[in-house]
Amino acid sequence: MTIAIQCAIPQELAALRVELDHRETVEIAHLRFDHGQLFGRDVVLVGTGIGKVNAAMVATLLIDRFAARQIVFSGVAGGLDPALAIGDVVIAERLVQHDFGWFDDDRLNPYQAGHLPFFLPTEAFGYDLRPETRARIEAALAGLELAPMTAAAGGEGRPPKIVFGTVLTGDQYVNCEATRARLHGAHGGHAVEMEGAALAQVAEMHGVECVVIRALSDLAGRESRFDFTAFVDAVSGSSAKILARVLPVL
Repeated sequence: MTIAIQCAIPQELAALRVELDHRETVEIAHLRFDHGQLFGRDVVLVGTGIGKVNAAMVATLLIDRFAARQIVFSGVAGGLDPALAIGDVVIAERLVQHDFGWFDDDRLNPYQAGHLPFFLPTEAFGYDLRPETRARIEAALAGLELAPMTAAAGGEGRPPKIVFGTVLTGDQYVNCEATRARLHGAHGGHAVEMEGAALAQVAEMHGVECVVIRALSDLAGRESRFDFTAFVDAVSGSSAKILARVLPVL
């Protein structure tokens, strides 16, 4: 079974390419798809680009042209939960598109992507990780301790936490304390990024499972654009280390 691995930005991709036992490269739509062995599994590795459209397009290509039966998104995100810090890792047990819905009285009412309450209504909201997959991932990560990040990389002197939680997806980079608080309060979000739930929407339509692993490169507040630039290289490696444990059990 081929497992597809998507990353959004070069720093995320570079941490995995150095570990790939490369076989062949295919170029489609100006994107590079690397086929080979990674941590003992047959994989196709690709840099998706930023945003929901890119994630969805690439996921469709991976399923249709490379017969991927499972998709993993490994990369970085902004933290929403005040209990988390830069360097902590969130594995998505639920993925939600926070920017899809309808406006009423100048307020967005989020709804399941692809549906509206007055057109194709649904009780679903978000995409959940299968319980059996979560159990395998938890077992694989048992005893894993990530090295503390340096103070220069935003570390707090403790090993980074690895938690399961809700990851929110939208086509906006969050650099706003008020928005961070709203997203955490409204959805219980642990992290926010720009690809995961769009990938999950495509995967569900094709009957393919997806797993999203996100290391926090910033805290989605008013300094997040500076934190991201300073810390993205340091935290990208954390997702790769976790993937080394997780990939063999998928």
